[in-house]
Amino acid sequence: MTPPGSALLVAGVVVLLLLGWVAFTLTRLRRLEGRVDRAWDVLDTALARRADLAAAAARERPAVLGEERARALASAVAQARRPPGGDREAAENALGRQLRDLAHPGDEVDDAAWRVGLARRFYNDAVRDTRALRRRPAVRLLRLRRRRPLPRFFDIDDGMDAVVGTGPPSTR
Repeated sequence: MTPPGSALLVAGVVVLLLLGWVAFTLTRLRRLEGRVDRAWDVLDTALARRADLAAAAARERPAVLGEERARALASAVAQARRPPGGDREAAENALGRQLRDLAHPGDEVDDAAWRVGLARRFYNDAVRDTRALRRRPAVRLLRLRRRRPLPRFFDIDDGMDAVVGTGPPSTR
């Protein structure tokens, strides 16, 4: 083979390898974005379930909770369902603080709070992985998926940050 022919062959192989990498990376980005979407749906459902259970506790047990605490809990639930100013994280934090202040909100509420923490972790892990891939120099240089906004982390104080490798809280 002549030198120009071998250079053309090498260039063709490099272009094919680059196209294969781009296809692989685009597929991975789409899968990660799908993972973020699914994790958000699970987190949103867990947050709604926790709010529903907290509202039921405030409505059905005001004598046990105390009238003032039941009103504060109901107010926090209302703000979590329709966050003022659109700041859902702050509203969910307020609801979480109200629930933690209760002596024993009930096993279902504890379970729902635990599920919120796990769902938040899965969601934030998916966001982290997506952002890490999108920050790679080659991905930024080729502007892959640049029209899609970067997903945002959902950071609330659910008491799960210090928990590593343990099960749900005991009901003893």
